[in-house]
Amino acid sequence: MFFHTFDNQQQRRAFGGSYFIELQYCGLSPDAGLTAILSLDSIENWKNDSLYIHGDDDNLFWEQYGSILTEGIYQNGQTGPVDLYGINYYSPQCTFLIAQKVRQQKPLEYLVFLSWLEKAENGFYVLGL
Repeated sequence: MFFHTFDNQQQRRAFGGSYFIELQYCGLSPDAGLTAILSLDSIENWKNDSLYIHGDDDNLFWEQYGSILTEGIYQNGQTGPVDLYGINYYSPQCTFLIAQKVRQQKPLEYLVFLSWLEKAENGFYVLGL
């Protein structure tokens, strides 16, 4: 299994501690503005509804999803490919385009990712290692 979910944080810690890339729903409306969305105060790590990729699978994640997760917005406001060591925000519009790419390219466990993306009403974050 490539993507992991956990019922609680004790399970996550027992499985791999904190060595994960976390895909997390954005809890703020896009109307809140990028400054608020990208603020560290707006991000609470280790959510139970997040998808997790173990750090040992970071190269595989990059190989499978690197060409799909483009145009993420970094904390400094710049955009680019997914930064596996930083904060990346994907707007609702970008999330829609990502879902299209996933359907076309069918990377590893794409159905799990698509199912998760369907609930990303305000976009999502990729929180790096």
